[in-house]
Amino acid sequence: MKRIYALFVVIVLLALPAVGLAQSYYFSLDSLQADVFLNGDGTVDLLYRFTFTNLPGSAAIDFVDVGLPNNKFEEYFITAEVDGQPVAYISSGEYEGDGTGVAVALGSAAIQPGQTGTVTVFIPGIERMFYPDDQEGDYASLVFAPTYFGSQYVAGSTDVSVTFHLPPGVQPEEPRWHNAPPGWASEPETGFDEEGRITYTWRNSSATGYLEYPFGASVPRQYLPEGVVVRPSLLERLGISSDALIFGLVCFGFAAIFFGSTAWGIFSERRRRMQYLPPKISVEGHGIKRGLTAIEAAILMEQPMDKILTMILFAVIKKEAASVKTRDPLELEIAEKLPDEIRPYETDFLDAFRVTKPAERKEALQNTMISLVRGVTNKMKGFSRKETIDYYRQITESAWGQVEAAGTPEVKSAKYDEVMEWTMLDKDYDDRTRRTFSSGPVFAPSWWGRYDPGFPRSSGSSGSSGGGGSVSLPNLPGSDFAASMVNSVQSFSAGVIGGVSDFTSGVTSKTNPPPKSSSSGSRSGGGGGCACACACAGCACACAGGGR
Repeated sequence: MKRIYALFVVIVLLALPAVGLAQSYYFSLDSLQADVFLNGDGTVDLLYRFTFTNLPGSAAIDFVDVGLPNNKFEEYFITAEVDGQPVAYISSGEYEGDGTGVAVALGSAAIQPGQTGTVTVFIPGIERMFYPDDQEGDYASLVFAPTYFGSQYVAGSTDVSVTFHLPPGVQPEEPRWHNAPPGWASEPETGFDEEGRITYTWRNSSATGYLEYPFGASVPRQYLPEGVVVRPSLLERLGISSDALIFGLVCFGFAAIFFGSTAWGIFSERRRRMQYLPPKISVEGHGIKRGLTAIEAAILMEQPMDKILTMILFAVIKKEAASVKTRDPLELEIAEKLPDEIRPYETDFLDAFRVTKPAERKEALQNTMISLVRGVTNKMKGFSRKETIDYYRQITESAWGQVEAAGTPEVKSAKYDEVMEWTMLDKDYDDRTRRTFSSGPVFAPSWWGRYDPGFPRSSGSSGSSGGGGSVSLPNLPGSDFAASMVNSVQSFSAGVIGGVSDFTSGVTSKTNPPPKSSSSGSRSGGGGGCACACACAGCACACAGGGR
């Protein structure tokens, strides 16, 4: 009996590694070829060829999830094979990616660890693929992104090629392509297929198998039947797919919005990075939150962070807590004893400038902004963000009104010094500052020498004490003053924090991180992703993505 029990234990122990391996899926997607046939009947056929190399120690690739543009296809007519061998079955019900798609069950043709195999999938007759072109009313437009796979499953780079086969009869001078994604050639290769149809081919031998790459083309409507061009609903224009009933990535058209290789992904990601306030602050309360400083109001309005940091810089200078030693690079001389009215975020700001290494200083400034955002979030609990923003916008407009109504340069300079931080909340701050001070002299406030180390002090010149001191400083041309104020933001960005988007994303990741994916497939064959073909040159569409 003991011998039988021991043998059983040995068998179980030997089986454990195999069980562990079955839970791990990891492969390289050597190549992905997508042929997109824009048919004369207004439908689209998709032909995919995936070449996988299953890495040693991984589970067999027994399923491949293929994301599709929408659910306007007939599952019965989809075919697939692995190196010429038919697959077991195809099921939209077993698709485990986000959005709409099908799961291809490889069955006995599963790609084993250490093996390479090519999976071919053909999806014919997809409807509702053409949308109105925003640039020319007599054109129809289509945007398509080949399916992609979960980043946790894909190793290395992928040779990706996407070929559009334009409708029969389209002449070479008639169609046009949309801008390619970043990292791709700006123009596709053009040619003809075996049927004489014009082709656009985009290829990148070092693409990434878990990223989405949208491509687009526009053709004259005369080559499509009447009624096949979809008029997008409001939800579709907002980037929400009514077919898939999910939120997705917003695919913007390229030609009318961006130049060169700028694509929707950059814009969408950049905008997401700049949204550093948590969503809960937008849940409407009641009433106005009074008593915020101009800097806290700037956070509430989600002003650019380089502007907010510049506002803090001016605040500590005006309070005589610091002075500028050098402008480029920006270095501060911090007072030994800080004034009593210094605020916590100003103290954090000064502590960051005590750090000498640029990378560590940048991180400290990001932590300053994270604390400031969280502080404003706590103060806004129970109050209406919309009403509060309107309230502080009125203060901003009133501040500018006082400056612009001043009758003399002396009064204008003194008034501007008094309300300067509120004027900076104006979204047109740059232009308004230039217009207000473009002519005539500006009498420098008493703190100006602490901001501009090269500015001469002269006790014999007329001036204004503005910032609360009694020292008189000379005047300077209004255009120079305006340029210095406006350029201070750009100088702060370039010299201290680097790219505003990158800096802000480090804050956003802590204060307003993106929601975690809800997909958690138990098996992971070929992956799962998104194909998007619902946009025109300027409208938006909702994409699936982020599957197995």
